[in-house]
Amino acid sequence: MSLRGLLESRLMPVILVAVIVVILPLFFSSAYYYRVAALVFIFALAVVGLNLLMGFAGQVSLGHAGFLGIGAYSVAIGPTYFSVPSWLCLFIGAALSGVVAFLVGRPILRLKEHYLAVATLGFGVLIAIVLNNEAGWTGGPDGMNVPAVVLFGWRAHGSDAWYWIAGATLVGGFLLAHNLMESPTGRALQAIHDSEIAARVLGVDVARKKLTVFVISAVYASVAGSYLALFNGLVTPEEAGFLRSIELVAMVVLGGMGSIFGSLVGAAVLVVLPQALTIFHDYEQALLGLIVMVFMIFLRQGIVPSVTVALAGWRK
Repeated sequence: MSLRGLLESRLMPVILVAVIVVILPLFFSSAYYYRVAALVFIFALAVVGLNLLMGFAGQVSLGHAGFLGIGAYSVAIGPTYFSVPSWLCLFIGAALSGVVAFLVGRPILRLKEHYLAVATLGFGVLIAIVLNNEAGWTGGPDGMNVPAVVLFGWRAHGSDAWYWIAGATLVGGFLLAHNLMESPTGRALQAIHDSEIAARVLGVDVARKKLTVFVISAVYASVAGSYLALFNGLVTPEEAGFLRSIELVAMVVLGGMGSIFGSLVGAAVLVVLPQALTIFHDYEQALLGLIVMVFMIFLRQGIVPSVTVALAGWRK
């Protein structure tokens, strides 16, 4: 494939993410940068799944952090109380999130617009309440420690190790999301996003497709939650809280709904900016809010779609 053909390939976002993961460490001068980048990759993984649901299927979820919490507590509770290896608990948490999403999604995905948003919000709040109140299992508001991952004698420890783990997983998550959107299921989801009535007339099983992408997005969030807990070595109910759900939605909207690469950009902005603005101390949160407002005023479609349109216009 020629260079021009590669640049115009639909796989370009996946290739670009892989290149970013490989070359970023060349610019890191300390473990701090590895840590921030690893956090960006972990949140971007959750945002990719949520973007599939919101940006492609057009279904709003304000409680997606509930699945993040399920994944996070799976790798904490499993090894602590049942002596199950952390790596296996990651898969168990993903499967559990998928099952919960299937059971919850069947009734609530029949709702539309703000009714759906409120229903998903209620789910997220319910998960957070359970994690707070079941102190005997979860440690309550104080949370609990998370044992490190040990696989074939190798211990996943340090920001640099988790940078590569999260980066490789993100590339895989991007590739899976890309393949999904290029499949008949992906085209059906885009049809549902444009018009559920028209999609139904064309023979699309709307309820089934929406449930499928809801389950997939839940699995993405669960894996991200497991990674976050294992990386930090501690998990608290805040990971499943309302503010975390809003943060994930903000990352989707900021990066660009319907843009897979925008998921990474949105996560990077909302993870890196607070770190960069700490020098302003008391004004940190105010400046963060102002910057996000400016982004959304001048880049209404999100950063990536808006920049793409601007570049296309400039080339003409």
